[in-house]
Amino acid sequence: MKINDTSKVIHTINVEKGFWENPRNKGELLMLVVSELAEALEADRKNRYTSTDVKKITALAKDENFIDEFTSHVKDTFEDEIADAVIRLLDMSAGLGIDIEKHIEAKLRYNASRPKKHGKKY
Repeated sequence: MKINDTSKVIHTINVEKGFWENPRNKGELLMLVVSELAEALEADRKNRYTSTDVKKITALAKDENFIDEFTSHVKDTFEDEIADAVIRLLDMSAGLGIDIEKHIEAKLRYNASRPKKHGKKY
């Protein structure tokens, strides 16, 4: 699936769940991404990482089995919180009409032209 397609799917779900009933504040949307990254940091500090192959969990046939396994092995882990941050960014991109795929492509091309570490110490 392309990034823009994924963004649209995420955004559609979030619209259905009521998160876009009112106009969204860009600052709030950005801080929600930051909050997910802070949760990822806390998960790392607590050594909370996914304890199983997530592919096995997503392949479970029954939703109740998936939810139990996800909650036991994935929820609130580093990987889960990173996924939340990406989901929030993609939702925001679709909600604000940003062609994130083209922006990523353009940025990657630009970054490829820059010097090592972009001329900085780190």
